[in-house]
Amino acid sequence: MKLVISADHAGFPLKEDVRAYLSKKGHEVVDLGAFNGNAPDDYPDFAELVGNAINEGVAQRGVLICGSGVGVCVAANKIPGIRAGMCHDTYSAHQGVEHDDMNVVVLGARIIGSALAYEVVDSFLNAKFQATEERFKRRFQKVMAIEAKYRCGDGSNSNA
Repeated sequence: MKLVISADHAGFPLKEDVRAYLSKKGHEVVDLGAFNGNAPDDYPDFAELVGNAINEGVAQRGVLICGSGVGVCVAANKIPGIRAGMCHDTYSAHQGVEHDDMNVVVLGARIIGSALAYEVVDSFLNAKFQATEERFKRRFQKVMAIEAKYRCGDGSNSNA
């Protein structure tokens, strides 16, 4: 699978581990930075890079990492079309895709280690949205309706 990955300085070491793991498993991983863990940076920038790449068709799914996972998760979910979930266990990682069509898995580098992160991303990538299940389809349509309700008619974020 082709996917995008990104992290701020706090998530950089785990991003490097996860990127190498996914590449070794045969996935095509597009690294959107950070490219070192030394320079302080801002997590919303990396969330936006992943969200935009998914919306532009670079990849269908993404991995975002920061210190706790909370910041990039909040920021990514502000982007229309992005359904990011913070997952520090395998159940949430596959259930988020199967029930909610989650397209970005978020990890907290200060919360979990590499071994668990590998299991979480495997669960995320191996899962498929259960679109034939009426209750999941109905709920997903309601989520999309909420997103559409708060979008401007021109697709912008303008308050006008």
